[in-house]
Amino acid sequence: MNTTMNWDDTRVFLALTRAPSLRAAARSLGIDQATVGRRLNALEAELGAKLFLRAKDGYLLTPAGETALAAARRMESAALDLRTKIEGQDENPGGIVRVTSTDSIAIDLLLPAVERLQRHWPHIRVDLEVSTQLLSLSRRQVDIAFRNVRPETPDLVVRRVVSWPVGLFASAGYIERFGEPVPDDELRGHHLVAYGPYLEHSPFLTMAGVPARQARIAMAVRSSLLVRKAVAAGIGLGEMPVWMGEREGLVRIWPQRRRATDYEVWQVMHPDLQRTARVRATAEFLSEAFGQA
Repeated sequence: MNTTMNWDDTRVFLALTRAPSLRAAARSLGIDQATVGRRLNALEAELGAKLFLRAKDGYLLTPAGETALAAARRMESAALDLRTKIEGQDENPGGIVRVTSTDSIAIDLLLPAVERLQRHWPHIRVDLEVSTQLLSLSRRQVDIAFRNVRPETPDLVVRRVVSWPVGLFASAGYIERFGEPVPDDELRGHHLVAYGPYLEHSPFLTMAGVPARQARIAMAVRSSLLVRKAVAAGIGLGEMPVWMGEREGLVRIWPQRRRATDYEVWQVMHPDLQRTARVRATAEFLSEAFGQA
């Protein structure tokens, strides 16, 4: 097998190993499906080997494809390393900065911060992706991430930007309908709005430190913003950072009680990119928003 690989074709090859179809690979690369097919054919012709088996459930690597994958990953790593080193020397505060956060953080904090950023650095473009998935900084899927869990990856720059107390809230309409819960009653007769990931990692829910064994989960969502909006809609009781619940106009239940763990937000960056002018400027403006909140 000829071992020469073109980088543009290799990007297509890598996308196909990470996506289930030509269409999905094309979408991830921002090109059309026909171009993906042509580049794959060109790469296979150049290497003189079939890299994929076309199966019903997607593209499966052949033994030759597995060998090519190792080389392709080395090319990708070298290309990313080169780009981060060049961008690390850039002192012109302009260009694209990719940011990811939860929807609640984006709406309440980052959007106003980006508006202030634009007044100072109008040539910086912020591409904001709202997601609970942990996009990769090492692969340059994102430049700055705001996460609720501290990453364990040792080669990233991690800083806790805020730690907010979490309380239990309800809408005025809910309180009128069901009354205020009694702490010693394990929320008997009450409805809850639960954050889905907590259900996956805990045998039972607690609300503001009180076991909720006798309560009914009326709704589970995978978004902190949806927790807040569901509580505001009167669907049930729910936990959220105290300042967010108060700003929403909700009623705080048991003001003397709070969740044992605070709502933490961690700012995460690649160590090379923290020295890039546009990334550094963007990170400063965005992190200031948390202190103001």
